[in-house]
Amino acid sequence: MRIWGMSDLHLPGGNHKNMDLFGDHWKNHVSKMQQSWDELVDQQDIVLCPGDLSWAMHLAQAQQDLQWISRRPGLKVLLRGNHDYWWSSLKKVRAALPKGCVALQNDSLDMGSWVVAGARGWDYPQQKESAGETQKIYQRELIRMRLSLQHARQQSPPSKPLMVAMHYPPFTRTGEKTGFVSLLQEFGVNICVYGHLHGQPIQRRAVQGIVDGIEYHLIACDWLRFRPKLIVE
Repeated sequence: MRIWGMSDLHLPGGNHKNMDLFGDHWKNHVSKMQQSWDELVDQQDIVLCPGDLSWAMHLAQAQQDLQWISRRPGLKVLLRGNHDYWWSSLKKVRAALPKGCVALQNDSLDMGSWVVAGARGWDYPQQKESAGETQKIYQRELIRMRLSLQHARQQSPPSKPLMVAMHYPPFTRTGEKTGFVSLLQEFGVNICVYGHLHGQPIQRRAVQGIVDGIEYHLIACDWLRFRPKLIVE
């Protein structure tokens, strides 16, 4: 069993949403992802997909995209992104997921040799936003991350390595640590994967590699050239 990661699939959601306006490299991106995914990933592998999965506005609209994800090899671990408006209550989402897909929210998944926890995350609020909506969502996502990490540590032996998947990066765009980094350190996380960042000027500045003992990976699909990244072999 290997663990792969690729986020920000941005499937069309029944709306024929075209990503080409974001650059020529996005042309036929769904076909590119399908070809590379099917070539690289084995059925017994796990693929982490933390957010921005579909442009659908409602769960029923997302079914076509969820079926596309289902047909890809491996067990797909899905998290919500900021554009996943179709992701309603967790109960409804889990009931609607096709074979080979699991949703992660406020809990964790024991993957055998690893356990994975995670949350959507959110932008770090600036000073002017300290009492605004950004602050409220940020604090709520910190709570969700703590719940997920607590679940991981309760359900699996302390010796089992711990991985975290999030949609938003746990660092600001200038490389400052957010409260999510403190949580990862508190619970002894080994690896963290995240997405959300688009455009090479921004992606090149993303925090990657080992920082204070935690290994970070940016797995936004355009950064990966639409090929899943091998996280654990």
